[in-house]
Parts: sequence; C-alpha cells; structure tokens
Amino acid sequence: MWVRAARAMRALRRAALLLPLVLTALALLLLPRPQALAPAPRSPSPQAPQRLDIHTENAIMATDYASAHEDESAHLPWFLKGGELRPRHHDPEAKLFPEDSPGDDRVVNQLMYTLPKDENVPIKKILLANGFGAWGVSGGRTEFVRNKCPVDRCSLTADPRDAATADAILYKDHHTPFNVKRSPKQIWILYYLECPYHTASLRPSSVDVFNWTSTYRRDSDIVAPYEHWVYYDPLITEKDLDRNFAANKTKKVAWFVSNCHARNRRLQYARRLSKYIQVDIYGACGAHHCPRNDPNCLEMLDKDYKFYLAFENSNCRDYVTEKFFVNGLQHNVLPIVMGARASEYAALAPHNSYIHVEEFASPEELASYLRRIDEDDNLYNSYFKWKGTGEFINTYFFCRVCAMVHANERRQRSAHYRNVQTWWREGACTRSEWRTEGQDSRDTRDNG
Repeated sequence: MWVRAARAMRALRRAALLLPLVLTALALLLLPRPQALAPAPRSPSPQAPQRLDIHTENAIMATDYASAHEDESAHLPWFLKGGELRPRHHDPEAKLFPEDSPGDDRVVNQLMYTLPKDENVPIKKILLANGFGAWGVSGGRTEFVRNKCPVDRCSLTADPRDAATADAILYKDHHTPFNVKRSPKQIWILYYLECPYHTASLRPSSVDVFNWTSTYRRDSDIVAPYEHWVYYDPLITEKDLDRNFAANKTKKVAWFVSNCHARNRRLQYARRLSKYIQVDIYGACGAHHCPRNDPNCLEMLDKDYKFYLAFENSNCRDYVTEKFFVNGLQHNVLPIVMGARASEYAALAPHNSYIHVEEFASPEELASYLRRIDEDDNLYNSYFKWKGTGEFINTYFFCRVCAMVHANERRQRSAHYRNVQTWWREGACTRSEWRTEGQDSRDTRDNG
C-alpha cells in the first residue's frame, strides 16, 4: 500500500513539472503565423542575378579590412601578419598596371589579384637572366607554392636554353642578350634596385628592348619598394598613445653615415644644422664611432636620441631606402628626411611620421623647429601616433610578377619602352633641392 502511494505521488510531481511546458506549446500553436519576410534587396534570384561588381568587391576586400569582427584574422588580407583574407573572384579590370592608376604603386591590387577558379590556367615560365643566386630563390614552382601566391601558375628557370620559350625574362641591373630569336609575346623586364647615379648605363642596342620595368619608382610596371606600409584601415591613420616617446631622452639629433661625398651635399647640410642644435654624427664623416654590426648603435636611437637624419645619398624621384624605413621609422625616433620630394614621402610613409628638410627655408629654420619640438612632449609625440595603425609588409615580388604576366596576357596589353634609359634617368634626380629645380633646370637637373 505504501509503495503504491509513493508511486502515485511521483507521478503527480512529474505531471506538475510537465504541465507548464504543455501549456506553452499549446499557446505557441494557437498564435497567428507572421507574414513571410521579403527577401533582402541584394539577394540574387535565379531569373535575374544581382552580382556585386567584382572590381568593387575586390577593392573592398583589399582596403576595408579593419572592421570589428570576432575573428579579426579572417578579415585581414593574407599579406598582413595573421591575415587570412584572400581574393575570391577574378577581376578583369583590376588596377594592376601604371596606366590603370597613375601615381599609385598598385602593390596591394597586385597582391589581391587572382585568376578565374574554373579555368585550367597554363603555367608561365619566367627566366631569371642573372641566375637564381642573384635573387636568392629556387627553381620551379617552389617560390609561388611556398608563399601561397593567389596566382601561383608560374615556374622559375635560370637555364639559358629556355630563352626562346620563356613567357618573361627578368634582367637585374643590366641586359645581356641571349643568342636566340625572341618571341613577339615575350615580356622583357628590367629590374633596378639602386638610383640612376648607381646603376650602369645600357648599351645603345638595349635601350628599346624592354616591355616593363621593376624599380622603387611608383610608375614602374612592378614596383619594388625598399619597404611598403599598409594601414589596417585606410581611414584610421593615428591612434592614442600609451607611452611618452620623449621620456628620458637627453640627446637631440643622431646620424650614422659613411659616404662623406654624396651628390646632394647632405653632409654639408648636417654640419650647418649642427651650428644651431646638437647633431652627433657617427661613422667616417663624424667624431662619433659605433660599429655597424653593434646592435647597441641603433638601440641608442630608442633610448637617447629624439631625432635621426634619414638622409639619402641622392635626391632622386621616389628614392627612399632603409635609411628612412629601418633606421628611422622602425625605431622610436623622429626621422628628418632628405632624398625624394616631400610629396613622394607623403605617398609612401605613414601619416605625420617624419620631417622633410625642404619644409624649411634653411638648416637654421629647421633647427628652430626641432628645438620647439624638443621642449614640447605633446608635439613630439604627435609624430608617433601612426604606430600601431598598420605594418610594413612583405610585398611578395615573385607572386606579383606571376600575377602580372598572367594578367598581361588576359588583357592583351602591349607595352614597350622606346628608350628605357630616358625614362630612368631624364629628370629623375637633382643635385640641389627639389623646390629649386624649376628655377634653373640646366643647373639642378641631373641625368646620372
């Protein structure tokens, strides 16, 4: 009897627990059904597909990569640290070549270019005329597969026997012709690392044989900069600082230099500057010494100095080297620059990250401004707000060469330099200041 009573009580408890659930389910069944939602305006229909323009989509992918998302790496492009975003669609109108976007280096566009996924794309053969050692790469497809290039259908060779059949031949610093007949579809590319003053002139028979150039200049077909800065979000060029970059710095200006006879007379400028503010010159041209292989030399810039003279050895168009990017921007010091035009530094450097000497009428005027910055921590720190807004990227040179060779064929583009030496040298450099070049071009222009 007691057992039956206990069982009955347990049954009643279960019923009491289930009753609210049953009532809730009945209420939901009795509610009127909501009307079906209209489809989103951008949802395609089978009859009339509405596609996002591929060029617009790829442009968004290449620039709008700093939105707030749970997994940020999935929304950073593949060439940024931790980035996973890769181009999804082929854009036949991508801005890859100089005529597509004058004044732009197009590096990001080339890195975000891809081929159609549904085509069997042939492998392009690229001949390195100077051999593998000049480039530090391996033969075959290794370079493209290892770097996970969006366009990897290329193979590198250094075999002169491939000169007649290669799709492109890459010449570094000079042109040594192969004794074979050139295919009319073959692309010859001339690569220069240094500025016109420090590159050898081509033979007269070689000035009109090149289709493309690859140099640090922004109007080259394949721009090969010393460094390339990319913002996480192009609309965010500065951020609040969490430190004082002027703290504990007791010295003013530093400079590491070994070439005392540069054509732009940078040493003379530095010595004039030193009459008005402390300038410590390290190396063969000054009274201070610190071996190049001593890591403490550059550490001094982080700890002791407020300013660094990132002076190039030549004032040439777009010529900005590691003197600025490594010695300057990659240390906690404010670079003072001389070399390319002020507008050219602005096009390739992080916003408000340097001071150009040609913004001032004289070394004395520059020194006056530097003393003002030295006395105002807020003003000094304003030149460091760019830090953390982006990064210097690997520009994956051979990935871009491969992409461009394929894109060139698809677009049936025909390019040719009638005189590549004229393009490279004429008006490219000045022995004086850029702001005076229009006053007497006969005296200030220099063709190297």
